[in-house]
This record gives sequence, C-alpha cells and structure tokens, in this order.
Amino acid sequence: MEILKVENLTKVYGKGSTKVVALDHVSFTVEKGEFVAIVGASGSGKSTLLHLMGGVDRPTSGKVYIDGEDIFQLNDDKLAIFRRRQIGLIYQFYNLIPILNVEENIALPLSLDNREVKEEEIASLLKLLGLEARRKHLPNELSGGQQQKTSIGRALITNPTLILADEPTGNLDSKSSDEIVALLKKSNKELKQTIIMITHNMEIATLADRIIKIEDGKIVEDTL
Repeated sequence: MEILKVENLTKVYGKGSTKVVALDHVSFTVEKGEFVAIVGASGSGKSTLLHLMGGVDRPTSGKVYIDGEDIFQLNDDKLAIFRRRQIGLIYQFYNLIPILNVEENIALPLSLDNREVKEEEIASLLKLLGLEARRKHLPNELSGGQQQKTSIGRALITNPTLILADEPTGNLDSKSSDEIVALLKKSNKELKQTIIMITHNMEIATLADRIIKIEDGKIVEDTL
C-alpha cells in the first residue's frame, strides 16, 4: 500500500544570479511499513526534501501525497494540524522543551491536540525506549542518546502515518548512534511504522530496507 507519493517536487531559492535549485523534479513513492534512508552530501537537497515531505516548507512546484492527502492543498492551519497528527518529526538536536520532563515531552503532541494521554500508552512507549527510570527527568538531566530517544517517543506517541528523521544520529557518539538506529528499526518492525531517515552516513543508511541517493537536488540512485 502506497503511503507517500512525491511528484515532480521542486524547490528554488532566490532569483537571477542568486538562484539555487535545491530540489529538481524529484519523484518517488514509499510503501506502508518501509524503512527508507535518503543519503547525500551536505547541500545535496536531502534536508530540503524532508522538510517538504513533512509539510514544514512549501515547494516551488510539485506535490506530496501522504496517505492519499495532497498536503499542499491544505491551508497553513490545516497543514499544521495534519503534520501534528500524521507526521512524526525527529531532528538532530532533539528540540525538547527544557521545562518538561521525559513523560511530558513525549505526550506533548497529544496535549497540544487536546487528546487524552493514556498512562498505559506512555508506559508501553517508555519501556520500548528504555526510559522507564528516566520518565520524570528533565532534558538537561539526560544524555544525548536519552534525549534523542525522548524525541523518538514524542514522534511515535500519535501513531503517525509517517516518521521523518533528519540526521537523527548526527549529534551522537557511535554507541548512542547504534542504539538510536536499532530503536528506529524496532519501531519499524514491531510498531509497523513507516520511516524515512535522512543521513550522510552510509554505514547507518545500509541498515534501512532501501536507500535513495540524492545529488544536486536530483535522485541519482534508488536501491532496495
């Protein structure tokens, strides 16, 4: 079942002599339950692609369909709601709220949506993340790996249609990086989450089911 369709996606910044084509008519599809790594050097367009797939930015042209929804047909308010409910975003620098503990940071998307936070769901997620003993700790009391696990929990709590991870291991040591990728794999296999991970690290990318390589804003390789 096709969960994501990217169609002729193009993003251009600037005009004239300052014009930069960050993405150049990119098209591909992702099936439900896939774990896809998108790789490329700095400036290749991979993060621009992720932000467009996540509805964080709008394209110059082209379309993104998530579970059949043409997301750029939504106005900004509706897109923000769609993003909060259907897309789990994981960033390199965690983006946790410093005054909220682990449990509260994980539950934040539900709280913002005025949805019930079920204790059994939080407990199950904390167990999956290996953070049961850290549930009341603030972000500054956690290691980098534990902070990233918390951000993964925040992405998973809504059971989103799609998880988008932007260099999720880029700020971590090798041991923590291995733990984070293993956790993403576990989420993919056990929770049936569809995951797209941006990375410049080919060693990490090979752990995905499929690798899409981007150069100069274009797909140059798509390998299962």
